[in-house]
Amino acid sequence: MDHKAWWEIICCNKEYEKAEELGVFIHPEIERNVIAGNGTVALEILEDLPDVDTVIVPYGGGALTSGIGTVMKALKPNVKVITSEVDTSPQVYECRKAGKAVSCRYTANFCDGIGGRGCLPPVWAVASKVIDDTIVCTTREIADAIKLLAESNRIVAEGAGASSVASALSSKLSGKIACVITGGNIDTSKLLQALAGEIPT
Repeated sequence: MDHKAWWEIICCNKEYEKAEELGVFIHPEIERNVIAGNGTVALEILEDLPDVDTVIVPYGGGALTSGIGTVMKALKPNVKVITSEVDTSPQVYECRKAGKAVSCRYTANFCDGIGGRGCLPPVWAVASKVIDDTIVCTTREIADAIKLLAESNRIVAEGAGASSVASALSSKLSGKIACVITGGNIDTSKLLQALAGEIPT
């Protein structure tokens, strides 16, 4: 499914009425149980790195950030929760600047698991309370992070997943940092481009 079709289902609820008639639609971003389930990632981070200072989470639709951030702030309020974004769609940056959920520019690229045309208002109502900052990366920085993860750690990450590592490398954060790497669904040709030092197209 391309990004436009996904966004229409997620944002505009084109299929929601049909789902209500024919079955149960579990929204991947707005459903509270999904957000709560995502919060278990924070528990895993605290189990492995109890003295973590910062958690960087790629921001797609916001449910993962909301879940991790809510649990982290409840258990260790001093831990910073930072989102990672790509500069072709800095939705969290724009919403934080406006102080509310707003639309933003979107340019399609290989980091299709993050970014969008804006933050969903119901999710932003939760996410905005737990996000301490956002780091906006270039596609070059994210491509370099994909390469680094593959070569140094033997981790195959998609652009969205590698954005947290790109954010950590491009920032002046100090202390113990946990980067949430959210997915490995990268097309082989895009992975090969990143490994060759190119920006995937």
